[in-house]
Amino acid sequence: MPLAAQAQKPVMPVVGYLSANSSSGDALPVAAFVQGLGRTGYEDGKTVKIEYRWADGQYDRLPSMAADLVRDRVAVIAALGTPAVRVAKAATATIPIAFATIADPVQIGFVTSLNRPSGNLTGVTLLAVEVGPKLLEILRGVVPSATSIALLVNPTNPNSEMQSKNTQEAAHRLGLELQVLNASVESDFDTVFIELRELKASALIIAQDMYFDAESARLAALTVRHAIPAIYPLPEFAAAGGLFSYGASLLDAWRQVGIYVGRILKGEKPAELPVVQPTKFELTINLKTANALGLTVPPSLLASADEVIE
Repeated sequence: MPLAAQAQKPVMPVVGYLSANSSSGDALPVAAFVQGLGRTGYEDGKTVKIEYRWADGQYDRLPSMAADLVRDRVAVIAALGTPAVRVAKAATATIPIAFATIADPVQIGFVTSLNRPSGNLTGVTLLAVEVGPKLLEILRGVVPSATSIALLVNPTNPNSEMQSKNTQEAAHRLGLELQVLNASVESDFDTVFIELRELKASALIIAQDMYFDAESARLAALTVRHAIPAIYPLPEFAAAGGLFSYGASLLDAWRQVGIYVGRILKGEKPAELPVVQPTKFELTINLKTANALGLTVPPSLLASADEVIE
């Protein structure tokens, strides 16, 4: 009887978690993802097993990691970040993929439409690429005398070209000169801030990127040290001393990916699950940093802030 009962025990499904970030940098997103899974009745280690693959900011490691998950025949792949989604899509056309991406997934070819994704992919878009012009407008409102603003991108991120293009167009409309700077490893950061001083840029926009997400506190500290007004989509940036943050909730997105993974495990098809778009963008203002930089934040901007750090 015990042997028979053991033979009938259902096999625990395996979910592959693929991220360009590090395990430490992904601590909060993982917690949100697991929470989302839990809302559909799945518990890691008890009713589902999660196989984690982190690229530690080295995007060239992602293809082999995606191939490993495919060889292991995982039931679903959760792909976090555009580079991870791209390689997961290239690795399999049959295993369902639930994604979180900062870009428009239709524009970059992940799905055919938001309402009817088709194929084996669905997930969440943060629309952070489209938010670039808004970041520029916020900075311009606080530094009205600015004539030159810099944009920091990760050139290894497939979104970087579109991020630069969108922000460049917005800068042109505002009569601003936009300087694009690159960083893909930690040693690049000090060089970037030397370049900012040489270019005499009045402010800095940091384009959202998985590697920058993990380094948001370090980037915030550098902007304070070099007295440069800066904005980034994650609230952790402003909490660590950066001037502004504005964007959709990253943790909400990861939680939704967990929910979609659970629904797919229960039998729903990715093609039938519409891509989720953010409905709320949060503005955080670090007023302490603004005062230290001698900047006056317009009352209208303060009134619209979701959080003001004093």
